[in-house]
Amino acid sequence: MSTIKDFQNKLGVTFSDISLLETALTHRSFLNENKSDGLQHNERLEFLGDAVLELATTDRLFKNYPKAPEGELTAYRAALVNTLSLAAISEELGLNEYIRLSKGEAKDTGRARQFILANAVEAIIGALYLDQGYEAAEKFIATYFYPKLDEVIEKRLWQDAKSAFQEKSQERVGITPQYNVISEEGPDHDKTFTVAVVLGDDEVAQGTGLSKQEAEQNAARAGLDSKGW
Repeated sequence: MSTIKDFQNKLGVTFSDISLLETALTHRSFLNENKSDGLQHNERLEFLGDAVLELATTDRLFKNYPKAPEGELTAYRAALVNTLSLAAISEELGLNEYIRLSKGEAKDTGRARQFILANAVEAIIGALYLDQGYEAAEKFIATYFYPKLDEVIEKRLWQDAKSAFQEKSQERVGITPQYNVISEEGPDHDKTFTVAVVLGDDEVAQGTGLSKQEAEQNAARAGLDSKGW
């Protein structure tokens, strides 16, 4: 069975107070089934880690993109630290093996788990900051977040894809795109939507997501790629 010390080794950091890392990996639901005076959940550490993450990424963007306006930098940062990015990093870290959940939460592997894992990544940053200081927290952020910046900018993941696709569609072919739901799969609390973006009678591309809005954005992004726009 994977232990907190195993995860510490994976991070390559030796905590002075390993209980901070234990707290970072403890979801509120776990405490409902495991009453103990010494246990805490990770929400305070998540709050702190979110602020450290925002500072580190803002500093990086400000220095590396001196010509980018404030609004664009804000969009870059939002795309870099959103729930999907955080959940992807949690997969890289193998957090599913280490996160401590109630039995009920442990059974839910869908959208709710993504949020829990994303929040745990921020809590780990908070724990690193408290135990090792800003430099150690920023090193973690540099390892797992900064390499994604190039992809965010190159693939224009920071941009509102629907707005961009509509603008290009009207400019190039004089048509306003429409979005049609192709399918909805899964239970109400964990649906996956597939949406097609259509120009006139022609389907340009499809996208999937955990909400209709997310699926539409992904369809628009796929449409931009398909059209070479």
